Amino acid sequence: MPNSEEILTKKLQDENAMNITESYETRTFTDAQTVSKDLLVHFEKTQDEGKESTESLWTSFADGGVRLRIDKSCPQTPVTVHQMFKESLEKYGSLNALASKKNGKWEKITFSEYYCLSRKAAKSFLKLGLERFHSVGILGFNSPEWFISAVGAVFAGGIVTGIYTTNSPEACHYIAHDSKTNIMVVENQKQLDKIMQIWNHLPHLKAVVLYKDSMAERRPNLYTMEEFLELGDDITDATLDDIINSQKPNQCCVLIYTSGTTGKPKGAMLSHDNITWTSAHCSRAGDMQPAEVQQESIVSYLPLSHIAAQIYDLWTGIKWGEQVYFAEPDALKGSLINTLKEVQPTSHMGVPRVWEKIMEKLKDASAQSGFMKKKMLSWAMSVSLERNLNCSRSDLKLFWTRLADYLVLAKIRNALGFSCCQKHFCGAAPLNTETLNFFLGLNITLYEAYGMSETTGPHCLSGPYIYRQHSCGKPVPGCKVKLVNEDTEGNGEICFWGRTVFMGYLNMEDKTKEAFDEDGWLHSGDLGKLDKDGFLYVTGRIKDLIITAGGENVPPIPIEDAVKKELPIVSNAMVIGDKKKFLSMLLTLKCVLDPDTSDPTDILTEQARDFCQKTGSKATTVSEIVATRDRAIYQAIQEGINKVNMNATNKVHCIQKWIVLPRDFSISGGELGPTMKLKRLTVLEKYRDEVDSFYEDG
Repeated sequence: MPNSEEILTKKLQDENAMNITESYETRTFTDAQTVSKDLLVHFEKTQDEGKESTESLWTSFADGGVRLRIDKSCPQTPVTVHQMFKESLEKYGSLNALASKKNGKWEKITFSEYYCLSRKAAKSFLKLGLERFHSVGILGFNSPEWFISAVGAVFAGGIVTGIYTTNSPEACHYIAHDSKTNIMVVENQKQLDKIMQIWNHLPHLKAVVLYKDSMAERRPNLYTMEEFLELGDDITDATLDDIINSQKPNQCCVLIYTSGTTGKPKGAMLSHDNITWTSAHCSRAGDMQPAEVQQESIVSYLPLSHIAAQIYDLWTGIKWGEQVYFAEPDALKGSLINTLKEVQPTSHMGVPRVWEKIMEKLKDASAQSGFMKKKMLSWAMSVSLERNLNCSRSDLKLFWTRLADYLVLAKIRNALGFSCCQKHFCGAAPLNTETLNFFLGLNITLYEAYGMSETTGPHCLSGPYIYRQHSCGKPVPGCKVKLVNEDTEGNGEICFWGRTVFMGYLNMEDKTKEAFDEDGWLHSGDLGKLDKDGFLYVTGRIKDLIITAGGENVPPIPIEDAVKKELPIVSNAMVIGDKKKFLSMLLTLKCVLDPDTSDPTDILTEQARDFCQKTGSKATTVSEIVATRDRAIYQAIQEGINKVNMNATNKVHCIQKWIVLPRDFSISGGELGPTMKLKRLTVLEKYRDEVDSFYEDG
């Protein structure tokens, strides 16, 4: 970045910047005994107001307000999104904020330019008739336009609503109708076509803005991004400022729609305070640095309609002056590594499937390399893994670890784009032991975060100073976790309290009431354990818990992970057995993905072919194995499952029958959600015949 050292040096000398750095002390955070008097006065005033106020902790109305969960553990003054941006603007205005590739070159805009463009977008939204607490829907891949539209929507008093690019026209209609979308911002012709199909059935939709492709044909109320940004030129600054100044921290500004795997998607309403408090405090718990100390650089590529990416990329980026680089739309089809190598981010977040895909690619590359390279990698990774697992202080082991890192591992991290990466985060789904250990072998610690859309993303977080293997860390300072209905092993339902907790589900009063208990704690539906030091371990999902015909409770994930670890040819494993006499399993095999669509092909990966050769099979495709029930492969799979069964908690946890499906699970196939989570109910429905065949003999 040009002149970045001079800019940052100047910022470090700025008194306000130093005050901010001190007030968000890296390790300890402010505690009630050291909170400044003005914050305590604010806290007491808020509490008194809360007693007189009729405001509840939740609402199901877009224009509703909630009582903020301010107490002595999190007394910070609540602020709006605009107040957060203005504070950052004073400190980081001249720093680069957003970077996107145009014609092979990175084009960057500063925080000052970002703020001005967001105000222009806000004025244009107002010109197009955006009503207060109505929605601006954004349907497209991550880009500066996505960010500017989101911030502009909030400045204009609207609610930003991200929509997954994989959604069907019907799914887009449901969200747009439910959120009263006034303006839809779409990336390209493909997404525009979806909206054109449903526009006549959306009474609140007034205009559509196209931000990437050129317009194929002119239509009324359809604008390019360039045209859109000029529309509001006659809206005065005073008009916009009046709207901005009328906003309150306890009002809704973001809608995150859940994937709807168990019914209609639910619109989780997030307040200004949810966004601004989480951006400030959860990120610091993960040791993300303010730009006064070090400007973090990150790569934005996960869907922004999901809370994990939105809070990490967009809102935290504004709060701490991060530089956000936008990946190419085909990032998850293979180009992400190229962007990472170019950018060399200081921090990176991925869902488990992203980390698994990186692992599988490295394993494939290793399988194709020469004997000596394989041996060197194996030695280096085993030395690093042992050191990271055992934290040995032996001088000799430290020497070998450093040598292995210098000779082998540092080169691999560089090839992955992680040479400068200090923090590697994983969230949105559980991470299996195989993946965790693989990256420890590369001297990369994956820090797990845990939360949900309803907690504005991370409520518990691991980081360089808060880490324990297999745990998702501790609640962020100021947040609380408790377990209810604990069993004899200490597993109970995880419940949340804190400033991260959402306002409620839009237009769903009953669902909102179900989410909270009478004391206002949010129930997650997840099972977990807390150790004596307060580290949280997520052990399953109540809805995923299998209850056999004999009444035995079986958590499926540990069994599925054990099978995948034992059988490197297996891509996905899903345990079945709810209300059944025994457990069975659906298996898919690792196959090459189509580079254009990311759909699974029939061709086995290098790692899978290597497994076949070791068993004596010459198979190179999934169809060969399934059609012929390849004896060598099927025998090897059965032997692997036998080993898993030998280590089972009891006989009920053993897999008695299994089948290999002809195609791997995918987003397009419906078995995986947008963040690669397994949609168990969809899989059961899709493969009902195969499942029924397991139990047809009674």
